[in-house]
Amino acid sequence: MAIAFCFLPSSAAAASSSSLTKLNPHRPSLSASASSPLLHLRLTANPPSLTHRHRQFRRILFSAGGDDGGINGRDSSGGGGGGGDEGDSDGGSDNAGGKNRGEALMVLAESKRGLESLPKDLAAAIQAGRIPGSVVGRYFELEKSGLFRWLMQFAGFRERLLADDLFFAKVFMECGVGLFTKTAAEYERRRENFFNELEVVFADVVMAIIADFMLVYLPAPTVSLRPPLGVNAGAITRFFHGCPENAFQIAMSGTSYSLLQRIGGVVRNGAKLFAVGTASSLVGTAVTNALINARKAVDKDKAGELENVPILSTSVAYGVYMAVSSNLRYQVLAGVIEQRCLEPLLHQNKLMLSAICFAIRTGNTFLGSLLWVDYARLIGIQKAH
Repeated sequence: MAIAFCFLPSSAAAASSSSLTKLNPHRPSLSASASSPLLHLRLTANPPSLTHRHRQFRRILFSAGGDDGGINGRDSSGGGGGGGDEGDSDGGSDNAGGKNRGEALMVLAESKRGLESLPKDLAAAIQAGRIPGSVVGRYFELEKSGLFRWLMQFAGFRERLLADDLFFAKVFMECGVGLFTKTAAEYERRRENFFNELEVVFADVVMAIIADFMLVYLPAPTVSLRPPLGVNAGAITRFFHGCPENAFQIAMSGTSYSLLQRIGGVVRNGAKLFAVGTASSLVGTAVTNALINARKAVDKDKAGELENVPILSTSVAYGVYMAVSSNLRYQVLAGVIEQRCLEPLLHQNKLMLSAICFAIRTGNTFLGSLLWVDYARLIGIQKAH
């Protein structure tokens, strides 16, 4: 309720009284008191300025700010708060962080959910202003599926599904077509020698299937929910911690990546894929050599024709191939072709988007198989018969 006092001088009072008389001639005139100042007392009752939704939003907002320990299981100086402070110091992202926090809390209010119902890393990211409302809405949509709800229990899957709701479909595409495309590419390169080199073909296919999952998983764009590092972390650790998973991914509101950080993303994923490629090749070549030795024991006549695959050189070569060729191809595929080109055009038609992604990933897998055979023959770890 607002109370307004208005003191008018005599001339203004006369004008006011005459206007009131014209508006209502049956009321007594105030001209008799024109010589004295006229006091108007006006009482106005303002309607409530907050709707039910806004009141609910404010209630969640204040509870989120003061109840950090109960939500995150740590004090307010931990993970989420540190991320917000770092974001505020970089390029004036304070406004963006506040906007993100407001949008996310509004989505929570509309869904009648609290921060305590979310995973700790997601709740901390919301409090730090690193997560916009659209990401929270996507989390609630994915949570409706039993499969996605189970997958989002794992931090790595949660970060990737929140960035791309077709991530799991892409993993299935890659691994599903990997067996057929790898075999077809091997046959294309070897032709009449395909069955003579069957052990080598088998090793290549085994290595590819093991690596296919990681080729989709590691370069996939993510919504970073990782808490900030401690103050004692080294400079190199802090640098790579701030690099994106995909060098070409679109940065969310309140987040930005420098050119050096994007290059760092390529280097970091290259190191991971080198380890994955080397390990998968060790498994594949070991299995292949076991099959070759078994075949030698059964068929004595071909014992001289069959040669064991060199384990160490093949494994290192495949690790290098994964770190360079596969890393760059899948970075461009996920970050440029899919996220920047296809998704903005077809985000409302998921079926068409999935079909096009399937076709492109199938072609990319086939191309990768061709490149591996040529590379292996070039460096001498495989020979054409």
